[in-house]
Amino acid sequence: MPTILLVEDDPNLGQLVQEYLTMKGYDTDRATDGNQGLQQFMAKPYDLCIFDVMMPRKDGFTLAKEVRMSERDVPIIFLTAKSMQEDTIQGFKVGADDYVTKPFSMEELLLRIQAILRRYQRSADVAEPTVYQIGSFSFDYPHQLLIQNGTSQKLTSKESELLKLLAQNLNQPVSRSFALKMVWGDDSYFNARSMDVYVTKLRKYLKEDAAVQLVNVHGEGFKLIV
Repeated sequence: MPTILLVEDDPNLGQLVQEYLTMKGYDTDRATDGNQGLQQFMAKPYDLCIFDVMMPRKDGFTLAKEVRMSERDVPIIFLTAKSMQEDTIQGFKVGADDYVTKPFSMEELLLRIQAILRRYQRSADVAEPTVYQIGSFSFDYPHQLLIQNGTSQKLTSKESELLKLLAQNLNQPVSRSFALKMVWGDDSYFNARSMDVYVTKLRKYLKEDAAVQLVNVHGEGFKLIV
């Protein structure tokens, strides 16, 4: 039974979501604020987390950052009452896999959960090369580590998937649409903005080797050049 951590301060919505997901076969724990959510997350392994953005004591973005700092690779869905684009971008910056804007249907939430868990399961099932060599970097895909001169940078799941795709097509252009469909599942506007954030983060990691460049290819997408 997949395990889910739901952190939602609205008691009515929290109970409704918890009961619905439990009915659908998910072992769902619920916390009512960010501090309590972090305590529960550190005490038990979860297959997926659902965090409300606006919460007392600790907001969902801060909670997600702390979860990512633990180096535990778990998908995160944000629930937000805001439709502001800034919230969406901020969520992807801290490593979100998806977001759902309130009000939402339980069916929509369930479909997003199922899609993310399938994607993570496929990643776990497929045999991958141990290491990709990118200039002076060694990219350990199974462990999501970018290593240079004995120093390692832990990558998020999305960072690893995107870098793997680029490394598999070294010195060849990768179209935006293809990358979005391979890594995010579809090429929607919000996923495109999310990918731009992750490309910027990868460039920051790779700038330590001047011979490695992640460039924009006008009208196509991106190219990882060595």
